Amino acid sequence: MKRPDSDRARQLATELERLFAHGAQLAEQLNNAHRRLRDANDRLWSGVHPAGLRAVYGDHPAAQAAHLEATVHGRSQVLDTPDLLGAVQDAHWQIYHARCDYQHVAEERRRLAADIGEVVRAFLDELAAAGCSEQEARDANVHELAGSPRWRGLGHDDRKLASDITSRAEAAVRDATSGQDMEPAS
Repeated sequence: MKRPDSDRARQLATELERLFAHGAQLAEQLNNAHRRLRDANDRLWSGVHPAGLRAVYGDHPAAQAAHLEATVHGRSQVLDTPDLLGAVQDAHWQIYHARCDYQHVAEERRRLAADIGEVVRAFLDELAAAGCSEQEARDANVHELAGSPRWRGLGHDDRKLASDITSRAEAAVRDATSGQDMEPAS
């Protein structure tokens, strides 16, 4: 692809680099909130509760082994504490805050995806105006056009790897706009 000689294309490429980096930060924040939610939930109970097995299966002989396994390996950090009410309240608020953080970051990520879409459209239009075909514009490497210092120092294989990673990040952002964000179990 010929390198367009457009300051506007370079500005848009730089803006896309910034937005992609912000998207990576948001993905990290989503993972952190999900981990906190899972950890707080696991403190309430990990494993199948023996009473739950008994309620479902009664004293059925096939459930005896599962009941024994649940009794031995199922445990609750909360039930093992001297201050049961305080431990349950603590787990409740940790779950609540992690869920709120997750929803807040997911919404911010959706807004970011819309912003990226607008900048991508302007970027493609700018490259087309500079004489690139639609396919050339779609294949353009944002980091290279932005003149990213980290990009200039990479060899060909490293640039290919970075380009592949960028493509995957862009796909993840597109997926975020489809409304199919992962919802953590609470």
